[in-house]
Amino acid sequence: MQVRHLIASIACASAFLLGGCASQKIEDYAHQTPTLDLQQYFNGTLDAYGVFTDRSGAVVKRFSVVMVCQWRGDEGTLDESFTYSDGSKGKRVWHLTKLADGRYTGSAGDVLGTALGQTRGNAFHWNYSLNLPVDGTSYEVQFDDWMYLMNDRVMLNKASMRKFGVELGEVTLSFYKR
Repeated sequence: MQVRHLIASIACASAFLLGGCASQKIEDYAHQTPTLDLQQYFNGTLDAYGVFTDRSGAVVKRFSVVMVCQWRGDEGTLDESFTYSDGSKGKRVWHLTKLADGRYTGSAGDVLGTALGQTRGNAFHWNYSLNLPVDGTSYEVQFDDWMYLMNDRVMLNKASMRKFGVELGEVTLSFYKR
């Protein structure tokens, strides 16, 4: 009886651990609504509010963003102006290109290479490497970025940040379309 209980416990723990290692896939959101049209949502002016948390979950920095977005055909520009909790300011201008099958590419001055993303249902997932300045030094970090459309005005964003495969922290952001 004890052996059977031990085997069942090991099997249950293994299933838990394997399930914990599974990652979400963009296809998981194919039937979720409302359907995200990136060109429609990121058009006009949006406000966003976010935090960067370290590995322990502690808030390291808070920020707000004003985004001015426009599209011309399949080419979009997302002009982001950041204000951080310490009073500093930043800017990033994304240039997006819509491809077939809900896929997008993106570039910005501090993005290394090309960002690759895809929409399905209410979600947008993309990955990119960013040149992140910290205390006078720049670090190349990788972002695994997920956005979820909640309604026609609100989108939530959660991005994990890694370097050499080690999680550095997360960015959590809420967008509000004016």
